[in-house]
Formats: sequence, C-alpha cells, structure tokens
Amino acid sequence: MIEHKEHFHGSDLEKIEQIYGIRKEEITSFSANINPFGISPLLKETLCKHMDAITTYPDREYSALREAIAAYTGAAKEHILVGNGSTELISLFIQITAPKKALLFAPTYSEYEREISLCGGTTYYYQLQEENDFKLDLTDFIQNLDSELDLLVICNPNNPTSSALTNTQMREILAACKKNHTYVLVDETYVEFTEDISLYSSIPLAKEYDNLIVLRGTSKFFAAPGLRLGYAVTGNGSLLEEIHTKKNPWTINSLAAVAGEIMFGDNAYIEKTKSFISSERKRMYDAFNANPAFYVYPAHANFLLVKLLKDELNADLLFDAAIKEKLMIRNCATFPSLNNKFIRFCIMSSDKNDELLSCLFHAAESCTK
Repeated sequence: MIEHKEHFHGSDLEKIEQIYGIRKEEITSFSANINPFGISPLLKETLCKHMDAITTYPDREYSALREAIAAYTGAAKEHILVGNGSTELISLFIQITAPKKALLFAPTYSEYEREISLCGGTTYYYQLQEENDFKLDLTDFIQNLDSELDLLVICNPNNPTSSALTNTQMREILAACKKNHTYVLVDETYVEFTEDISLYSSIPLAKEYDNLIVLRGTSKFFAAPGLRLGYAVTGNGSLLEEIHTKKNPWTINSLAAVAGEIMFGDNAYIEKTKSFISSERKRMYDAFNANPAFYVYPAHANFLLVKLLKDELNADLLFDAAIKEKLMIRNCATFPSLNNKFIRFCIMSSDKNDELLSCLFHAAESCTK
C-alpha cells in the first residue's frame, strides 16, 4: 500500500494522476460532493445563445441574476449579494467584520478558520459528539455561548458529518447570539440536497435577524464549480452596503451571470436531483447500516460519513482499494477531531454507487479474514 503523506481533496485529481498513474478523466470522484447529473440541461442547451453577453460589461447590480435568485430562494432581492463563488463572500464578510474570537463546530470544513486567521482572529471549536451521531446538543451549546464571541460559523448541513440543524433550532441560536452581538454565518452549500429544504434553510430568518448571513453557491447542487458563482442573503442593510462599497465590481462575468439566471429556473433538473439524491442516499445508508464492518451516520446532505469498526480497517486502506478501481473517496483524517477510521463519499450514479459498495465491502471482508 502507498504510504500517504497527505490526504486528497475532491479537486486533487492531478495529484492522484501523478501518484497512481490513473488518468484523471477515468476517475469517478466520490470526494467532490457534486451533483452526479452534471450541469443543468437547460443551461447546456441555451447558454451558447447568450455568447454576445461577453461583448458588454455585466450590470453592476446584477439585477436579473438577483431576481432569479430571489425567485429560487424566496429571499428579498434587496437582501441578496452575489460574488465570485461563496469563497469570495466568506472572505469579504470576515475581512469586513474582522472577528477577534470565532467559534466553529468540530468536525467541519476548514476554510473558515483560514480566513479568520488571515484577519488576525482566533478560532475555537465546539465539539460535536460522536456518540450523538455528531448532532448538536442545542441546550448545552446555547448555555455555553461566550458573550465575547464575535462570530459563529455553521455549515448546514455540516461537512463532513452530513448532520443538519432545522431552522427552528437555528432561530434559537440566532436569538441567543443576537443578545451577545454575535454574527452568525451559515454556509448552506449542501442545503438543497436535504429531504425538505423548508425545514433546514435559514434564508427565511434573514428578514428577522440582522446578525445572520447565509451563504450558498452553485458548485455542488448545480455541478458548476468552475462557474465561480455564489451568493449571500442577509437582512443587515448596513453590512450589505459596506460589502458593496469594498468589493470589486464585476466579480462575476457576463456568462456566469446569465448561467445563473438560466439554471435557477430549471425546475425539472432541480426536482430530479432532489428525488434521486433522496432515494440513493437512503439506499446507500441502508447498505452500510447492514454491514457490521461499518457505522454510517444519519445523512442530510448528498454525502455520507462512515466509521470503520474493524481493527484491521483504516481509511488509507479503503482509499487505496477504491482508487485502484478508479473510484475516489475522502479520507477524513484531516478534519478536526476525526482520524483515519472515518471516510466520506458522495452520491453518484446508481451504477457507480453499486461499484463503490462492492469495492468497499470486498476490501473490508478481505482485510478481516
């Protein structure tokens, strides 16, 4: 087995190509968490008809795009800010608010801590308990909120645990944080994959809580990471004005803006994705739940977190077994509080999901004989 000096992200296909000698085009990435249907068919069919858009500068206000987002999310148009991926908006918000003390859940996505650190802030972690399936103990969390906290960042559903907070729970968190003048940044990258988005999205709360900023992008659900199109929703008018003042104009190119207008309206694609992910998520969960070599955590996003229960099993072994079959999973050892007994993989096509099941189950059986 190859000795790993690093763990691979879903975008590290070039590194995989070099190390394993497998052409990246042949790899099915279960690590990138991207919609298996690819980009919106409506977008694919119609974007070429809008090529002339690049002959002029985009509208500084991105009015048509923001109207499309408003129609898609139910947010007020005036509460919507667009950016060059949600990554730009995370960076902008943290730069402007410059939090000295920030709190994240653990385990979670790491980019937040990097941005906070770059602005001179310190990040603390609230540990999600494995014995509670990494679900938040809301009462304990609120009781232990620090009154000096400047920023709370919540990935919902959370990456990599696939656990999720309802907007009823989020309301309690927002109310407690508002008393302490704490901003709450909610990253909803995966919320569109949930069983019922109306139960989990915090966007409706933006009208009520001015300490809330909700972020979304098009990389995962709309399978368009190269488009670099993200958006934020907040009811804080002064914050929006300051971000508008300090952000560069035209961070979204004309074609990306048009693409957003098109795909946010592709209802057939949206519903097909939701239905498929829901069905396959349950099927994959049930399969792992029935295998004594694994423990699978309840999932709300388009990916599942699995713990390896056999002493002989570890994430390096399963990563190698999968990549040799040109299937790439995520070793979760780099996430705070996890180790190489945890793997994560997303939902792909039914055939590919079957391949992954067969590969991982066979590897688990072989190493324990």
